Parts: sequence; structure tokens; C-alpha cells
Amino acid sequence: MKRITRLAALLPLIMVAAACGTSDDGANDDVGSEAVETTVAETPSETTESAPETTVPIADSEVAEESDAEVADDPVEEEEMVYPSAIISLSPTATEMLYAVGAGDQVLAVDDFSNFPAETADKMPGVSGYDPNVEAIIGLGPDLIVTDGTNPDLLAALDRAGIPHWEGPAAVTVDDTFEQILELGAATGHADEAGALVDELTADLDALLERIATLPELETPLTFYHELDSTYYSVTSETFIGSTYTSLGLRNIADLVEEESYGYPQLSAEFILDKDPDIIFLACTIYCGETPESVAARPGWDALTAVAAGHVVPLNDDIASRWGPRIIEHMSAVVDAVEAVASVGE
Repeated sequence: MKRITRLAALLPLIMVAAACGTSDDGANDDVGSEAVETTVAETPSETTESAPETTVPIADSEVAEESDAEVADDPVEEEEMVYPSAIISLSPTATEMLYAVGAGDQVLAVDDFSNFPAETADKMPGVSGYDPNVEAIIGLGPDLIVTDGTNPDLLAALDRAGIPHWEGPAAVTVDDTFEQILELGAATGHADEAGALVDELTADLDALLERIATLPELETPLTFYHELDSTYYSVTSETFIGSTYTSLGLRNIADLVEEESYGYPQLSAEFILDKDPDIIFLACTIYCGETPESVAARPGWDALTAVAAGHVVPLNDDIASRWGPRIIEHMSAVVDAVEAVASVGE
């Protein structure tokens, strides 16, 4: 699903590509064993059987010591690991992952939507992830380009220039998020940090699922509406964000739309009022300025169950639209909302 391309000079990145379908692990082992076997074959212990007896016999221990010395004098050379030190990230999600695994100091520049963590503001500005200037990007001298893989022209240009690149497409499940974190950790020399982060996130996710499991059982699952903007665009359970809700036991009213929407249907006010969701999640609070108060002021919306009961939940736009390490924060906000509804029914 994810690839690292043209990484002959970057061994760790080749290792990541190997994890996606190609393995060179046995090559070095074969070289090492051949070197040792050749040395042992040339030791005196192999030749003393055909040689005439001498007045100065060689003790077995001396033969062993000499053999060991020859092997020690001919060590297998280990190739030094070389990791990228001038990374350009054109994916806000991947930028968050790079910093989360400890590779922030290796980042040279980020795209204009990479706004987290705050340290990204210190990186070179003006790089567009949607319409990148390939010549300008190459001119910065990167040794790795990180993208979401949605711009084939960019990838082709990077191939022609011989610049390694890594693609992390939009996740389908939280496990995909964890996989990408591990890949970027290995590619940048932070495999241990990435592994520890995934372990931590997994434990946090398990704790959230346990909180849901301990809630009183409902006759019917709670329903929700996830609002992308004030024109009523939403997400279905086929999308990454939509799947996070269903994994927590919620039922998505956008799944009831019959028209093909590729996961992002535009609902109508009449449709939302008719379905009357138990919870409304606002995912355009920063860029659109939507609030629980602005939702309540819409004609007829004050009669909605979610509005009347105070279960309109403002979300951070960026967290709710990315599949990075902060996805657990989004899911925690959802669990908080579910617990709030459940507590009212007790």
C-alpha cells in the first residue's frame, strides 16, 4: 500500500520498502557465513592429515587459536546506516507522524497545511502540497519527500530527479495509521520510538473501547451526524473518520443516503431533521466557525434531540480530518460524548 522509491543510497528506506513485499534479509547472512566457512577451510587442521609428521607437533588448541585469529582478522564489513536528514513533507498527517516519532529535526520543509506541532512554523514556508512546484522543491535539496501519494505527476518528476519518496495514502482503519507510523519510524531511524508510540496509542484505544463496553446496554445504537461544513457535507462509515465512530458502536445517519457519494454525501436540512440524530459532531469549528449555538439557531434545528439535550460536540477540524497519531484524541472526544448521552438515560 505504501512505497519508498529509489532508495539505493538509503538502506533504512530500502528496509521499509522490503516490508511492503520485498525482502533482502538473507543476503548479508549468506555473505557472512561464506566468509567464515572459507577461513575455517584454510586452517591448519584441514591440512595436517596429508602432511608428513614433524618433530614439532601442533597442539589442537594452537590450531583452534590460529583459526579464530584468522576469522577475527577477516570480519564481515557492516554497511553504515544512512538516514534522511533533509525531509520535505507534503502531507499534514505525515508531518505529525514524523514529529511524533522524533524525526522533527530531520524535517527541512513542510507544506502549507502542516500546522502541527507548533515547531512546524519554523520550517521553510510556502511549499504547496496540492499544487507543488517540483523545481522549487528539488532546489531545496531534499533527500526524502513524504507525500500522500495522490499526485502521480509529482511522483514521476521525483523519480526522474532520483529523489527518494514515501507515500502514505489516506488510512482506512486505525491499524493503517499505526502501520504508517512504524514505516516512517523505520525510514528515519526512529523505529524504537515509533514502536513505543504505537504501543501507547494501542493501549489508549483499548482503554476507550473498554469504556464503551462498560456502558449500559441500549435498545438501539446511538445515532450521529458528522458535519464537515455548513452545507451539510458528511462522511459515511466507508471513510476513515466514519469508521472510527462505528468502531465505538455508533450508527451513522449518512449511511442511509442512497445516492453514490464516494463516502462524502451532501445531506439536506430536511434529511437531518427527519433522522433526528442523538449526537451532532461539528468538524468545521476553526475554518467555518460553527458552534453549538450557531447550529441551534438554524431554522427548526432547536427541536433536534442532539440540540435540545446539549449533545452538539465541537471538534478540532485538523484532528477530525487526519489519520495521524492524534486520532485517539478524536476518538476520546467521541467516547466522552457517548458517555454524556448514556448518563442522561440512567
